[in-house]
Amino acid sequence: MTLIRWQPVRELNTIQTEVNRLFSSYFDSPTPGNGPGTTLRRWIPAMDLVETDAEFVLRADLPGMAENDVKIELEDRVLTISGERTAEQEGRTEGYHRIERSSGAFIRTLTLPEGVDPAAIKATFDKGVLDVRIPKPEAKKPHRVAIAVGGTPAPEAIEGTEQAA
Repeated sequence: MTLIRWQPVRELNTIQTEVNRLFSSYFDSPTPGNGPGTTLRRWIPAMDLVETDAEFVLRADLPGMAENDVKIELEDRVLTISGERTAEQEGRTEGYHRIERSSGAFIRTLTLPEGVDPAAIKATFDKGVLDVRIPKPEAKKPHRVAIAVGGTPAPEAIEGTEQAA
């Protein structure tokens, strides 16, 4: 007989995964369209966030869209990418017609770390891929405080004094 150690945290992760899956399948499920065989899907573009040594790179797949269809805003450290992909309507009177490509408005937000310079953010759009480059803020360096001994100023506080090693 094998003993398996019970880990309650793993059970909570399993429950959270199932709840997330249920909500995702509910909100992303097709809804009836305007004709037989047509469905409308809520469209959420795929996005990747990559961190390099110098910057964060956000890439979003926006097929069928132009750069004029996309809006990028930064307010209070929150970067918002929004837009709308319109559905192409085909007028067919015969046969079976089915639309599987999703369309509609989308909005995605990302909270940036403190200290990001909004003027340094650059965005490019090429072949349906949006590329947003966000330079990392410079790390704050600690300030060293000299300690005075017996009421006399610390050696660093006296002008022209160098510390002996």
